[in-house]
Amino acid sequence: MAKYGFDLPAVPRKTFLYELEETWYLPLLARKRGLPLQAVKRSNFGEYDMAVNYLTSVLEEAAAINTLAVYNIDHMAQIRFWGKDAPALLDRALAGKMSEMKVGACKYTLLLNEDGGVQDDMILMRLAEDEYIAVINAGHDITEHVNGQELIADIDRVMACKLDGEEVEAADISDQLVKVDIQGPLSYKLIRQIYGAEVLKNRHQPEKNMNYFSFNEFERDGARYLISRTGYTNRWGWELYLPVDKAAEDFKQIVSQALDLGGLLVGLGGRDENRISAGPFGLPLMGSEYDPRHTPINAPLFDAAVDMDKPGFVGKSALEQALASDPRKALILFVAEGIASHRRVYKDGVCLGTVTSSINSPNLSLEQRLALGSQRRNVNAEDGNAAIGLAWLYANPFARDDEGKYITRQDDAPIRIPVQLFRVDETGNATGSPLAGYLTMEGVSPATAPKPLKNIENL
Repeated sequence: MAKYGFDLPAVPRKTFLYELEETWYLPLLARKRGLPLQAVKRSNFGEYDMAVNYLTSVLEEAAAINTLAVYNIDHMAQIRFWGKDAPALLDRALAGKMSEMKVGACKYTLLLNEDGGVQDDMILMRLAEDEYIAVINAGHDITEHVNGQELIADIDRVMACKLDGEEVEAADISDQLVKVDIQGPLSYKLIRQIYGAEVLKNRHQPEKNMNYFSFNEFERDGARYLISRTGYTNRWGWELYLPVDKAAEDFKQIVSQALDLGGLLVGLGGRDENRISAGPFGLPLMGSEYDPRHTPINAPLFDAAVDMDKPGFVGKSALEQALASDPRKALILFVAEGIASHRRVYKDGVCLGTVTSSINSPNLSLEQRLALGSQRRNVNAEDGNAAIGLAWLYANPFARDDEGKYITRQDDAPIRIPVQLFRVDETGNATGSPLAGYLTMEGVSPATAPKPLKNIENL
């Protein structure tokens, strides 16, 4: 079979917007905020040289979602599939039912291996009956043997499921589009100011706003754009796919207006806080909560991403076997007095599970922080902060009611289960001093993404 994926780059790649971040955004931000000009803190993420944060702190950038946050997401790839058999192929290769998507709809789904482990999560857009675009994670466009490990790009995994005689083509079109996300309550205002209100309307009922998890196509100055009402924050927002010839000009306009509205360009650090704090569970990250060795069963988005009623797809048999054993594992959000990465969760001396992600959060309320009973001054200060995170637990510790729903509140207050977060030694035993924390299903910030846009269209 022909190889579609790219070779591993010799050095981390740069996004299309890298130079603009360095030579345009940093001086602009320094001037507007009265900050000293210094180097961006960067990290290799998916074989891209990505900003963790800019001149503003991770906490400032994480808080920007409360007004307006702009993300350079150009490290993610876009894969186009087309041909009369594309729906059937995607149904076999992916866990969701792609053939039932409506044109103009988006769908979140998973690419699994035969053992039911997660190779990647992605969003698909259906452009026509026989055409889709898959938006995949950084680094999942590489096919190569590296130090005895075989990397297989998502496009190659999908096309390996193609049957003889099927009419399906595939191409990586990432070099044609530049992905920029615009999130937060003022996102509607910014997009309307730049692109016009019509791009935010329902394609089937133009008098109404876009539905959640739908997308529009539009032209501007002869160039074709895509805009989807999706995002990584579970707050109101959009993912914008800029044509490469217009991307630099548009990026400058978007970010300039965002700064004028009190927003920020947000790096990987702030984005990580935003996705963990989204809703009562937080959103899983490939490589942290998701990996090829473990199934996604009981992750918050399992039911949305996986259609077990389909006749067959890669990994279905393994999921069926796992589900038959009635797995009790659960991905749960926690609050802690400090960052708890690489720790395990304990209660009354018993290990409940393992922390998979953790970061400081400015979005916790004082009441949520005081509930920790911490002695740390920064935790208890009016303008302080504590950490949040996600942990895979062996079993969900929250009780269920008669209908099987988890009981998350008692006496009109959220239930918080106190835990201790320990480091462990080589033998797996708890060591050192623990961090105080609690498990919660209340969430950190309200999830607004699916709520009607009338709530923000006049802000």
